[in-house]
Amino acid sequence: MQIKERRLVKKQFLCYSLFYQDWNDTMGKIKSALEIALERTESVKGDRESIGQFEAKQKGKKLANRFLGGEVKSLSDEIAREKKDGQVSLKQGLFDVLISQISLPASKEELERIEISCQGLQTIIGGKQFGDISKQLVKILNQFLEEASMFEETIKRQYGPKLRHKEEELSRRFGRNVKLDPFQDPEFVTFFNQNMNALRANYQAAIDKTREEAQRLFDPEK
Repeated sequence: MQIKERRLVKKQFLCYSLFYQDWNDTMGKIKSALEIALERTESVKGDRESIGQFEAKQKGKKLANRFLGGEVKSLSDEIAREKKDGQVSLKQGLFDVLISQISLPASKEELERIEISCQGLQTIIGGKQFGDISKQLVKILNQFLEEASMFEETIKRQYGPKLRHKEEELSRRFGRNVKLDPFQDPEFVTFFNQNMNALRANYQAAIDKTREEAQRLFDPEK
């Protein structure tokens, strides 16, 4: 009888052990599932925030283009209308587009666009320092356009005899008067670019410095 009782106790003990083991395993699985659910919740929350910031940045880029096109008069008002948690990304989008406009202009129209870009940058950068830098830049770029125009005329005069010689040869070949546009002559274009690139290099430093200072002074958190 004692042997039977001991076997019964041993069997009960084994059952209880298996039960607790299954219980612990089940609770472990529940815990793991809960942890995974929480991680997914945090991930979704993070994704939503990332999407929101991305959309605000894209909105800033579109706003910058509208500002450059004259559709928006006050960037400050547009920024103020944006939700607080989206203003940093909105400003970053604005900055990325406006800073990309700072380059050597090819015409007065392009210089006007650069001036507008500088005004927009001044709005989102704030302070007096960038305003002074941008004013100086506009003066330098005006000088560049004037010098580039004179440089072009000088290059055309220097290349003139060679161009006329080509015109005479073509006139004899075709039996009629031939006039060439210098910019349709590959040799002239090469000669022109070589000389103009030297002039551009002298002014590119001002562009690079302005962009560097804008990057340094810009703080989207302000």
